[in-house]
Amino acid sequence: MQTYQAETTISQDGKLSIKGLPFRSGEKVVVIVRGKKQARKSGARYPLRGKPIQYANPFESVAENDWDSLK
Repeated sequence: MQTYQAETTISQDGKLSIKGLPFRSGEKVVVIVRGKKQARKSGARYPLRGKPIQYANPFESVAENDWDSLK
């Protein structure tokens, strides 16, 4: 069995067309269609990765008003 891979895009009317196949006219073939995953843009998932960090008041208390024992 000979395997041939081609990459194409579905047209707006939903039709698929593959030209230049290495098979003779009348030859029987099996067609399997798989969707291709879209590649993600690097960095889109973690937009702050690699950015510098700056602390405005690094030694101040955090959420001091939320502690019941300090009231």
